[in-house]
Amino acid sequence: MLRVAGVQDTWWEVLPEQARQLPVELAQIDAYLDDERFIAPWREVFADRLGRPSVPVETLLRLLYLKHRYQLGYETLCREVTDSLSWRRFCRIPLTSPVPHPTTLVKLMSRGSAQTVEQLNAALLGKLVEDKLMRCRKLRVDTTVIEADIDHPTDADLLEHGVRKLGRLVRRIKDAGGARRTRFRDRSRSAGRRLKEISRTLRRRTGQAMGEIDRLTGEIATMARATLRDVATVERNARRALGKRPSGRLARVVAELAETAAGTRRLLEQTALRLTGIRTIPDRLVSLADPDARPIRKGKPQHPTQFGYTALVAEDERCFVVDHQVNRGNPPDAPQLVPSVERVATLTGRPPGTVVADRGFGTAANDRALAELGVQRIGLQRNGTPGKARREHEHTRPFRRMRNWRVGIEARISHLKRSFGFRRIRLRRLAGAQTWAGLGIFAYNLHRMTVSVR
Repeated sequence: MLRVAGVQDTWWEVLPEQARQLPVELAQIDAYLDDERFIAPWREVFADRLGRPSVPVETLLRLLYLKHRYQLGYETLCREVTDSLSWRRFCRIPLTSPVPHPTTLVKLMSRGSAQTVEQLNAALLGKLVEDKLMRCRKLRVDTTVIEADIDHPTDADLLEHGVRKLGRLVRRIKDAGGARRTRFRDRSRSAGRRLKEISRTLRRRTGQAMGEIDRLTGEIATMARATLRDVATVERNARRALGKRPSGRLARVVAELAETAAGTRRLLEQTALRLTGIRTIPDRLVSLADPDARPIRKGKPQHPTQFGYTALVAEDERCFVVDHQVNRGNPPDAPQLVPSVERVATLTGRPPGTVVADRGFGTAANDRALAELGVQRIGLQRNGTPGKARREHEHTRPFRRMRNWRVGIEARISHLKRSFGFRRIRLRRLAGAQTWAGLGIFAYNLHRMTVSVR
């Protein structure tokens, strides 16, 4: 059941005035969040009358801001709020009431979705535009990689993980009463021993060692195929045990078993291609835990290949992030520019006067499309060798000033990665990545608002 506000606490008046005052940043954000538009997205998540009362939405919003502002885990967040009078008062938790349990916050966030966070960001941006804190007269756009919360993937490691996870899921199915008499051989230990042998072989760093690694990888693949044959029988008998009860704990585990088996088959296909000498595999699966993560190459010498998601970030002249998108894989930059500018124009009611971006966005089609939208100054550098007219245009003083201003988006992305969780996604799948990045942008724009009003 939805609960918007908590009970009023009169015990705060007992404390001295210095203990009741909030820091300037938290006081401004506390006042800014007192708006119905930040409550509306949660009304679709909770019922108005049915169920146990939820944590007050005003408390949840402020807890999420502190979590992403200071990059805290749920347990650390609850411990710090319990120990801090200012944070407790900011979150509107009475002195006589306990701070919500970390697992409660996890369950509340699982009730929400990427769409809920998107609505929160839309509400905040709309309020910033109404208050004339955000004008979007200039816009700079760039993309970056947000890494998934996974280990560096190898074929052998992924297959060993698949064998181990399938064995664990089969045990859970048998414990839940499904396919108890079906024979299944757990090959997790055998696959683990081969993986340890690969680790020892890698230390030799010779050509012969690479052949040994391929042989051991092939043995793990053979174990994975045998495990999949046993899993097919277990899954069939477990579905027969479900009968007319296609819901509940057993049904959830059977569905997860089927999904893991499909992912393991895909890993076997990738491994077979790699063992035949094919190194470039399109749309490669790099994790069973986060199947939406993809390998992404951005040409960075220190990180040639990263594993995760691509995020587009658009920033205005006052350093507000006015638009962002999180995508699976590494889509081309150029097609994303015009839709982003259109979303900004819809938000503010007019197109930005200046739009700048790096060479990945620079095409003649984008120049024409932005001009048709009403953008007056376009600072998109082109790939390749420009012609004489284009070279003269890019050497003019206005274009060079736009190019120099564009570099600031690199610092903004670095700031988001250092201080607002853009370095690594802690939630799984694309929807989790969109939720995590959206909450980071929400916290950043709130923090930036406190700087702009000073």
